[in-house]
Amino acid sequence: MKELKDYIRNIENFPKEGIIFRDITSVLEDAKGLQLAMNTMMDKLKDVEFDVIVAPESRGFIFGVPIAYQLKKAFIPIRKKGKLPCETIEQSYTLEYGEAILEMHKNAPIQGKKVVIVDDLIGTGGTLEAIVKLVERLGGEIVQICCLIELPELEGRKKLKGYDVRSCISFLGK
Repeated sequence: MKELKDYIRNIENFPKEGIIFRDITSVLEDAKGLQLAMNTMMDKLKDVEFDVIVAPESRGFIFGVPIAYQLKKAFIPIRKKGKLPCETIEQSYTLEYGEAILEMHKNAPIQGKKVVIVDDLIGTGGTLEAIVKLVERLGGEIVQICCLIELPELEGRKKLKGYDVRSCISFLGK
């Protein structure tokens, strides 16, 4: 039986020289791989009391929406600047290979709610740190950050110190 890690495809030198991209499309393209990924992520949440899932586009949506649906929780999208139709708050952040701005609706119903952040990957932690700041500015309480993949050598957990960060699989180096 294949393990979850076996479904991840490694693409060298993408999106730029020296980076190994951990491609999840190979997980999504295989029914057993997708079920294993979803079940493993939901297992990380089985003892967590929460109200809402927050996830960034696009790969966070892939996992966050079906988990929210399965667990009967609300889902709040985090998007790149200029993609949400209502008034937003924004947070800039640094990626492993660039900079960007994330936004969420200013009226997102998270004040006083227990929030789980779902994403496909924790690398440098920049994206997740930005999401934490957005959620907390609107009064949400982060109770867990759940990611499919972690790249520990990029030390993303340092930016998320004090939060319950759980990943399903880790890749060290190649």
